[in-house]
Parts: sequence; C-alpha cells; structure tokens
Amino acid sequence: MAEMVGKLEGSMNYIDGSDEEIYDFPELPSYGAARPPGLTSIMGGCGIAGCIDVHGGKIRGDKIAKMLSIMSERENGLGSGYVAYGIFPDHKDDYCLQFFFDDEESMSAVEEYLKSHGEITKDERVYTIEHSDVRMPHPIVWRYFFIPNITPKSADPDQCIVDLVMKINSSIPGAFCISSGKNMAVFKGNGFSYQIAEYYDLSRYEAQMWCSHSRFPTNTPGWWAGTHPICLLDWSVCHNGEITSYGVNRKFVEMNGYKCTLLTDSEVITYIWDILVRKHGLPLQVAAFAMAPAYYDDMALMSDHDKQIAQQLRITYKEAFLNGPFSILVGKTCPEVTMLAMADRKKLRPLIIGHNESDGLVYAASEECAIRNVDENVRTWVTNPGNPMIARVGEGIIRYGTERHFEGISNE
Repeated sequence: MAEMVGKLEGSMNYIDGSDEEIYDFPELPSYGAARPPGLTSIMGGCGIAGCIDVHGGKIRGDKIAKMLSIMSERENGLGSGYVAYGIFPDHKDDYCLQFFFDDEESMSAVEEYLKSHGEITKDERVYTIEHSDVRMPHPIVWRYFFIPNITPKSADPDQCIVDLVMKINSSIPGAFCISSGKNMAVFKGNGFSYQIAEYYDLSRYEAQMWCSHSRFPTNTPGWWAGTHPICLLDWSVCHNGEITSYGVNRKFVEMNGYKCTLLTDSEVITYIWDILVRKHGLPLQVAAFAMAPAYYDDMALMSDHDKQIAQQLRITYKEAFLNGPFSILVGKTCPEVTMLAMADRKKLRPLIIGHNESDGLVYAASEECAIRNVDENVRTWVTNPGNPMIARVGEGIIRYGTERHFEGISNE
C-alpha cells in the first residue's frame, strides 16, 4: 500500500444529530473491488452491533446505524458495513448477488459469466446518494437476482453459488462479489459508520435482522471489498479481534475448496461456518464449540456425555479451532433468520447481549451503550467464554450463552 500521504482532519456527525467531534487520522488510499497492493497494519479495535426481531417484525436501517455509530472510538474511517436480512420478499427464492465493480469492463465480464451459469431474473444499481463525504474513488455497486443452472455434476444450488463466487473473486479483475445469499444484502465501504449508513441511505430499508461492524483494521488494509460483514451464501460474519491461527485455518478451508481473496483473517471464519454447518451438518452450538473449544482441564469436569462430544470435536476439527482474541456476530437465514453472538474461550474481546422481551428485540454489541442508545427497556447480560447466544425469528432466544455447551444435543 502506498505511504501515508497526509492527515485527515474531519468532522464526525453522528446519526442522531449529536455534537460533532474532531478526529485526526492518517489518510490512506481508498480501494474498491481491486485488491490493494501490499499490506499496511494499523492497530486498533473494532465495533460490532446487531439486532433481530424474533417476532418477525421489521427494523429500520437507521436504528442499527445509531447503535454502531455511538461506538466511534472503535473506528478510524477505514471501513464500516451493515448486512440486512429479510429485505427482498418479492425475490426471496432467488440468490441476491451484490457486487463492487471498478469499471464497466469488469461489470460486463461478470454479467457474461453469470449468464453462462444461470439466469439473471433482475438486476439493478444499488442506491447510493449522489453527494457523499465518503472518500473517492467509489466502486459501482450492483445487484443481481440470480438462479444458477443445476447440472448432474453440480446438483446443489448452494454449492453452485459458492463455486461461482470463488471463481469471480479470484479471476475477474476489478470485480468482487460481496454478498450472495437469499433475501439479504450487504452495504459496506471505506468510511465511518455514519458515513456508510448515509451513503446507502439505510433508512430506506427495513429488515428482520441487522448485523454491523465498524472497522479499525489490525493486520489488513482498508479496502471496500475487505470491510465487514464478510459474507458467503446466507452467512455473514462481523468480527472484532485477531485470529492468530489464520495459517492453519486458511489451509483447512482451502483443502475444502475455498479460495481466500479478501486479505483478512475474518474470511476464514465465514468459510469455516459454511463447512461445519452447511457441509457437515453440525448444529450451530456444536460448530461454535469446534471453533472455540473448552480447555482440557474444563473438559475433564464435564459429564461423560459432554466430554465425549468435546473430545471428538477437538480431534476431528483441530484445524477449525480459532486461536486468538475475538468476538463475532454471525447471521444466517436457514431455516429462519438467525443471529449468533459469541466471544473467544478467554473472553479477550467484549460482547454484551440485550433483550426487550415485550418487543421481541434481541441485541448484541461490543458495548452496552450501543444497545441503550436505541432501547432503554432492555435486560442485558454477558455470555460465557466460547458459548454462543442464538436468537431466531419465530423461536426467540434459543440459547442465552450461559448454558452447558452441549445442552440439548444428543451424542447418538
């Protein structure tokens, strides 16, 4: 990445119109769909925030922006993003492929590739405001509703989409697929959280669930495609932390056919969820344990039933173990819109959960202020290390993150 070329001294206007604050941060080049040259490390934290209406109601996008933007000390303007679930009811059975393009040439190449591998049922430019504080250049943001061709060799439409995304992201210059699930889409880019929310005018969207991330990159460059959420199919991951086991984790996902092109350790987390749950059929809480397993001393105190499951997971999925500090929000749509929130097994990154039982709203965030900023009538708690909170539309909170790891799981 090019050397720092100056200082950015700008005003920070919060979503709720509160007083502005002045920040003095290094100005770095802005990259769109093209991979930035080299790597630049800027140490810091990240902010994550999510909310889900388990009654199936809709949440406006400005609410999640208000949650995220109050944690301004956790970002530096290098990137922020949001993912919305349940926003395309008229196309809920089509895959929504959302792209960043650097130019018309890359866009045409992707369209030709899509047409040769399926049917584009509709395409449209993703709305962005005409005048923005988000630094140039801005990529073209385009959306395709798509049905893949099914062949005897590729009978699984989900796998067809995975193969298609991996091919485009690794071989078509200036193009990057940033989300590829059904009835969901990602809105992200280089900028502060309030800037990205304004850039996409999130207030025009209503969703059953939102997850979000304000990025302060640790060991990766700030670029449009590499900002969080990181998505594949209906999976989305917002990650605060650093995966020190990245090398082993990357080899694990690459051996399973995935290509790592995002220049971030968070990418492997997304692919591991897809492997363990979609491909191997593990329940969410079991997959969570495989990624953040208990220590052997703690396993020795488990019941025989739990100990047997824990030992088998440690042996079978040792390459999926995420070492290092992290807290993550995970979103998915199958079988219903679901939010999972968990921290690492040492709880080295903050995570707090909130629940407004009367309204059916469940929240997760790095800081309690993010939750209180939008809902004062909420009960909050923290999950146990490595233990996920899981909330689902139609079912409510199915795990609080304080239960035994394998409560309700059979070892048959």
